[in-house]
Amino acid sequence: MADRDRNLLHQVQVHPQHRFDHQGGGKNYQSGPSMSQVLVVLTLLPVGGTLLALAGLTLTGTVIGLTLATPLFIIFSPVLVPAAIAVLMGVAGFLSSGAFGLTGLSSLNYVFNRLMRVTGTEQLDLDQAKRRMQDMAGYVGQKTKEVGQKIDSKAHEGGRT
Repeated sequence: MADRDRNLLHQVQVHPQHRFDHQGGGKNYQSGPSMSQVLVVLTLLPVGGTLLALAGLTLTGTVIGLTLATPLFIIFSPVLVPAAIAVLMGVAGFLSSGAFGLTGLSSLNYVFNRLMRVTGTEQLDLDQAKRRMQDMAGYVGQKTKEVGQKIDSKAHEGGRT
């Protein structure tokens, strides 16, 4: 079975890609990078090299610091381990609180944007918003009153039978 698959011919299609300008009406092929690309490389090369060197120095300093501090961590571990656990739990609590808050705000923003798209208005006046809230509060109050009256009438009917 494997020998049969090995003998199958494989076809490869190659599509050459040419860069050309439409400025002169004809095809003017460019060879090499443009001047802006060269300037970008010449500008970012020293910056990248400097940041890479700083990263290496930071790593070296961290390794030396951990090498010197490891004996102290071992000696004081009965105190440091519970303290580290408490700090990590506090940090986790703050991070999760922030994540939940951000999720809540983004979901409220989504609902608000959907509501604005459904009503067809992009921006509401403050007076319009106040009127809508008052109308909604009046509607909810009326429905609550109706439901209360229905419950009261059902209770009276149940008491009579």
